[in-house]
Amino acid sequence: MRINSKFFSIVILTVLLGLSIACSKAKPSDDTITKDVETKVAADPDTKDSQVTVAAKEGKVTLTGKAKTPAAQKKAEQIAKEEPGVTAVDDQIAVESAPEQAAAPVAPPPPPPEPIVVPSGTTLTVRVSQALGSKTSQTGQTFLATTAQPVSVGGRSAIPSGSTVSGTVLNAKAKGKIKGAGELALVLTSITVRGHTYKITTQVLDNTSKGKGKRTAATTGGGAAGGALIGGLAGGGKGAAIGAVVGAGAGLVGGAATGNKQIEIPAESALSFQLAAPLKLPPPTE
Repeated sequence: MRINSKFFSIVILTVLLGLSIACSKAKPSDDTITKDVETKVAADPDTKDSQVTVAAKEGKVTLTGKAKTPAAQKKAEQIAKEEPGVTAVDDQIAVESAPEQAAAPVAPPPPPPEPIVVPSGTTLTVRVSQALGSKTSQTGQTFLATTAQPVSVGGRSAIPSGSTVSGTVLNAKAKGKIKGAGELALVLTSITVRGHTYKITTQVLDNTSKGKGKRTAATTGGGAAGGALIGGLAGGGKGAAIGAVVGAGAGLVGGAATGNKQIEIPAESALSFQLAAPLKLPPPTE
């Protein structure tokens, strides 16, 4: 009986030891699980670029950190679930947001066209819409005209032909029969270009016809030369402006022989004024 008792005791101890060894092999430790999962995540092509942290407790694996893509997150979770001894997986991996693509550089808009500056001294040749004269006009009277010729600056159209111009009669004085000079002085004050009106300053176009046929400024005869110089008064005169009357039959008519005619400018006469100050205009639109 004693021998049998020892035998049974040895058998029981052997069985228990075998079971213990079998259990230890069937259930890896948490450290083993952690290291195995970390190694597999680091080696897998889909997850090796992700930063995943593994923690195991009583067979439950917790995954934290960041995955490059949603696919990498799923793959790390799958590796943990397939690890022997793992009873559950808590996937707390965050997926990195895709970097914002830099917007394509936008080309800056082209610089706006430079304004056109018509320089001082530019000649404006205009055709008056009404008759003017030393006897028929009044000081302060306004008159209208249109540009007879276009003006360009640097190859760009600045003032088209036919633009409306306004002017003022600075001085109008009828000549007396015996003495006293007939006087007529004109100046341009504004111009309308492409629907917009701009103030302008021009030199004075001045003509004086003295008694008994003497005049300080030339008048036109409408000959083949196409007009004569009006301004440039002797000794400077009033403003000493320079102007020209162009076109046959147009101009200032004075009484050189008898001295009893007034200074007259018929309607549609073409007169030339010079800008006394620059004129700034916006660039023309296409």
